[in-house]
Amino acid sequence: MDQSNYESKIEYFSNDKNKSKMNKKIFFSFVITSLLLACNNSKNSYDASGSFETEETIISSEASGTLKQFDIQEGQSLKAGQLIGYVDSIQLFLKKKQLEAQINSLLSKKPDISTQLAALQEQLKIAEKEQVRFTNLVKSGAATSKQLDDITAQVEILKKQIEAQKSTLSISSEGINKDVLPLKLQIEQLNDQLQKCKLINSVNGTVLTKYAETNEITTPGKPLYKIADLSNLILRAYITGNQLPLVKLNQKVKVLTDDGAGKFNETEGTIIWINDKAEFTPKTIQTKDERANMVYALKILVKNNGFLKIGMYAEVKF
Repeated sequence: MDQSNYESKIEYFSNDKNKSKMNKKIFFSFVITSLLLACNNSKNSYDASGSFETEETIISSEASGTLKQFDIQEGQSLKAGQLIGYVDSIQLFLKKKQLEAQINSLLSKKPDISTQLAALQEQLKIAEKEQVRFTNLVKSGAATSKQLDDITAQVEILKKQIEAQKSTLSISSEGINKDVLPLKLQIEQLNDQLQKCKLINSVNGTVLTKYAETNEITTPGKPLYKIADLSNLILRAYITGNQLPLVKLNQKVKVLTDDGAGKFNETEGTIIWINDKAEFTPKTIQTKDERANMVYALKILVKNNGFLKIGMYAEVKF
């Protein structure tokens, strides 16, 4: 539209104080229509547009009890492995102590095999010495074969008694060990539950939302907070079918964001995903070819310089 013609029409309508209200409506309608036409006639300077998103992780409680400590705030940066609080674990600790006492009580009843066999083994040693002595006496004719046979039989009886006693004591000891085993497994379960009472952050990122507060009751599966790594954001943009041959994985693109002063900040991004199926154009997205109703989604990885936010719109140039 000619600029001088546009200004003259505005001056005509604005200087005429005697015009009716209908003329004022016509004036404003004209201005709005002119601006819309100017916007429609301008060409887009970008190839695609979309909004930023990220992979969000909701951290939930793994234990049941009162949150005795929960030291995080929304917007706080956390590191993986960082202790951020704990759930009351007194009852679990006392249960563990009770099981340990039961184990000690059972183990105290475990027989000392070597001590209980010591007397029989001493008798066997004496009998074996007598057996050797009588063997020598028989050879020299100072003793009878009957005496040697008797002492030999005594040695064999003592050996069998020792083996029988050892077997009995071993069975008793093994039975106690089997009784102790399930108690030890229960202690391992309690140790796992006690470990889960410690609230340890699992991923690097920034706290987006906090769902619980100190002294609240929590249960397994109850969300505590939502966290996301904001050092890199993902721009989900959309292109039409005729733009599809212009993009490929790992391609570098320019990402433009509004700087708030009518200009754009330019950042480099990398295409990390291209949808292989077309979908209907999202209502909030305008593509280059506005007549198309089927588009392909892209994911563009962009390093966050500190100014990018989740949900912020951006434009892309290939």
